[in-house]
Amino acid sequence: MSSRFQRGSLLREKRKGTADVWVFRYYDEKEGKKKYRRQIVGTVTELPSKRDAEKAVAALRSNINAEIRVPQTVAELIVHYSEHELGRKAFASQENHRVLIRRYIEPKWGAQALSSVRTVQVEEWLDSLPLAPASKTKIKSTFSVLYSHAIRQQWLTFNPISKVRTSSKRLREKDVLTPTEFQALVAQLSVRDRAMVLLAGSTGLRRSEFIALTWADVNTTTLEVNVLRSCVRNHFGNTKTEASRHPVPLHPLVLEALLKWREQSLYREPVDFLFPSIRLNGTKPLSPDSLLKRSIRTGTRKGRHRW
Repeated sequence: MSSRFQRGSLLREKRKGTADVWVFRYYDEKEGKKKYRRQIVGTVTELPSKRDAEKAVAALRSNINAEIRVPQTVAELIVHYSEHELGRKAFASQENHRVLIRRYIEPKWGAQALSSVRTVQVEEWLDSLPLAPASKTKIKSTFSVLYSHAIRQQWLTFNPISKVRTSSKRLREKDVLTPTEFQALVAQLSVRDRAMVLLAGSTGLRRSEFIALTWADVNTTTLEVNVLRSCVRNHFGNTKTEASRHPVPLHPLVLEALLKWREQSLYREPVDFLFPSIRLNGTKPLSPDSLLKRSIRTGTRKGRHRW
C-alpha cells in the first residue's frame, strides 16, 4: 500500500437498463508502482444521495489506507467470516453454515464481487435449486449472515440478501400420527426404542438434547429430567438456547419405561448415557438419524399396513 493517505474519488456512473451506480476509485502502490482500482459502492436506489454514498465510502477509504485490505469477493468474505466469526456460534450452527457455504454459496457466488451481488439474482438462483423451501430459506439465512458480518466490519452498508424472498411452505404436510397410531407404534418397539419414543413424545425435547442425557439427569424423586447439554454429531455443547436448560417434567409412565430399559441396558451407571452406542462401548450416545431410519420409520410403515 501507499505510504501516503489517499482519499480516492467517488463518481456516479450510468448503467444501461438499470439504476446508476456509485463507483469509488483509488490506487494500490506496490514496489513503487501504482495500480488504479475501482469498486462499486452501491446503486442510487440503495444510496440515493452522494452524501449517502460518502458515508459508505468512509469504511473503504479507511481500509485502503490500512495495512490489511478488506475482502473484495464473496469467497474472501467467507474466509474472514470463517476465521473471525463462525467460531462464536453453537457447534450445530457452525456445521450447518460450513456445509451450506461449501455446497451452495461458494461454488455459485465465490468469485463474485461483494458489491455486484443483487437481490433478484439470488432470488432467482434459490428458486432454481431442486430443494425444499425450508432448505432454500436456510441457504438464504446463511448468505445473509455473511453480509451482516461485512456490515459489522464496516465494509458495506447494505445487505442485498435481506430482501430476498423465499417460501417456507412445506412441499407436503407433516406426517402426524393419531393417538391410536402412536399407541400401536409404541407397542411394537423394543424396550429401548419404546423408552426413547415416549421420552421424546411426552417432553418435546430436541433430539440433540435427549440423546445427551445420562442417568444422573433423571430425577426419580421429583419426576423430572435435567437438560444440561446437547450432542450433535458426537460433539457435546450447550443447549440451543439458554431457556432449554431447565428441568422437564416426566410422566410416571415415561419414567417407568425408562427404568425398565435401565434394567436391561449394559450401561446403567449415573454417568452412562440413557441411550448409549453399543458399537462404541457406551462412550458415545446412539445416532438419532440411524435409530429413526432403522426402528421408528420401519415400525410406522409396518404398523400402518395393519391399521
